[in-house]
Amino acid sequence: MAAPDFWSNRERAQADVEEVSRLRSLINPFAELERDAADFEALQELAAEESNVSARVAAEKELISEYSRLTHKLGEFELRQFLSGENDRANAFITIHSGAGGTESCDWADMLLRMYQRWIERSGFKSQIVDIQTGEEVGIKSATLIVTGEYAYGYLNTERGVHRLVRISPFDSNKRRHTSFASVDVVPEIAESAPIEINPADLEVDTFRAGGKGGQNVNKVETAVRIVHRPSGIIVACQAERSQLRNRELAIKMLKAKLYQLEQDKKRAEIDRQYGEKGDVAWGSQIRSYVFQPYQMVKDHRTGAETSNVQAVMDGEIDLFIQAKLRGQKAGKEDAEV
Repeated sequence: MAAPDFWSNRERAQADVEEVSRLRSLINPFAELERDAADFEALQELAAEESNVSARVAAEKELISEYSRLTHKLGEFELRQFLSGENDRANAFITIHSGAGGTESCDWADMLLRMYQRWIERSGFKSQIVDIQTGEEVGIKSATLIVTGEYAYGYLNTERGVHRLVRISPFDSNKRRHTSFASVDVVPEIAESAPIEINPADLEVDTFRAGGKGGQNVNKVETAVRIVHRPSGIIVACQAERSQLRNRELAIKMLKAKLYQLEQDKKRAEIDRQYGEKGDVAWGSQIRSYVFQPYQMVKDHRTGAETSNVQAVMDGEIDLFIQAKLRGQKAGKEDAEV
């Protein structure tokens, strides 16, 4: 990079800069952990050599605090090592669809959208709603967000599947218990250079007026774009931008991402594992259950991870489930059947 002609080929230079950044993100945390471990050993020796009782107690308290910080940091570093997939460092498109259950499911999809937005904010990522279709009465039929930040796809890919809600419906005057479903799909944002070619003749492009509030062009001109890819049946839509051209570009990017993910799954013979986890948006295919009544419990049927703090989960505290999936935990027979 210090060579005088390094930037003579800007495209190659940019690729090298990105590779250096990737390698530094792997090496620097490891070197930092080595230094912290050495400092911790030195602190242990000092505490052991301390003859003054009060000073020794203070040193031991500091040692306990440092041990807790170091093990937490080591756990985060270990978790990052599981994110070694080709696209794990990429941004992500996350799509939420309401499933069986009508109004209930639209409300549930809206609750999931809020949950992920809270998690995104907590995790230091950024998001933008690319497309949203509101429900007839409440909630949403579907929503797509682009999540930007390092390893956004790696973390969110663990959330792909059907999510099941059990609660006493606020829309039921008889206060009966209802079960609702919503699906979550996640694909990586791929580079422009990715080997995905789209034949314009295979596309069915429609424009429509964007929904939602505000914006100079919203509800006035047809800036929103919906694209159907006939060979695969994939449908993408974008209404995030004020320009129809920008919306079309982003929709094409989403389509490429979905096609690329599909091809990758096929190449690795993992189509059943990746898309089979989602399956039908209905009973028996859920990856996680959120039970509000008669008891409170959120349980992941793939890993067995669970918590009774439903409110915290709905406020975006889902790292328990993401980490369990990344670490390869497997649910026992009883967990999987709940």
